Amino acid sequence: MPTAIDRHEVERLFTDRRAQVVEVLPAAEYEDEHLPGAINIPLRELDRQTTSRLDRGRPVIVYCYDDQ
Repeated sequence: MPTAIDRHEVERLFTDRRAQVVEVLPAAEYEDEHLPGAINIPLRELDRQTTSRLDRGRPVIVYCYDDQ
């Protein structure tokens, strides 16, 4: 179930629980700039198959860097 979280919770999940970070921008934009260690799964491709590589035992943080 998606839950909105603030920056502090992101930091805690990433540090304490080894959260997986998923960037949902298209691949070309991901290549331009993304968080270190982020996994790219473009939003239009987000489905059961593309997320199968994620570890279901760890939290997943999904984000979209958009400077507009």
